[in-house]
Amino acid sequence: MAEYTPILSAPQGANKKPKRVGRGSSSGLGTTAGKGNKGQQSRSGGKTYVGFEGGQMPLYRRIAHKGFSNYPFKKEYVCINVEQLDAKYNDGETVNKESLVAKGFISSKKTALVKVLGNGDVKKKLTVEVDKVSESAKAKIEKAGGSVKATEAAAEAK
Repeated sequence: MAEYTPILSAPQGANKKPKRVGRGSSSGLGTTAGKGNKGQQSRSGGKTYVGFEGGQMPLYRRIAHKGFSNYPFKKEYVCINVEQLDAKYNDGETVNKESLVAKGFISSKKTALVKVLGNGDVKKKLTVEVDKVSESAKAKIEKAGGSVKATEAAAEAK
């Protein structure tokens, strides 16, 4: 078996000498030193900053950045109609986050807020315990003999 001898020198062309700019016209990179003729980019210290728009007022200075945004406090609800509940649930069942996860309506019972809307009809007696219920959905569920318990219903009624 032959012994392995490591190559101690780099392959030809791997190591190049650095470009020496601005060292006379005979070097090929004299006079303007590869920076072109005149202008901000050819000057020393002529770098621009992120967001620079060539002297035009930059976007971050044109747009006002003051005031309050309600976006971080926004609540998003998963909306479910009573006709969907009527199709998937049996008579006398309880509609809550755990059962909605089990039936495939929502993905996570921790993060999702659920609102029941009144599109369609319900003929089964259901006990609904979710975050919000619309007035029309509440009327349809109670008309069918079910009961509604919404955690945020009292806050919405005011």
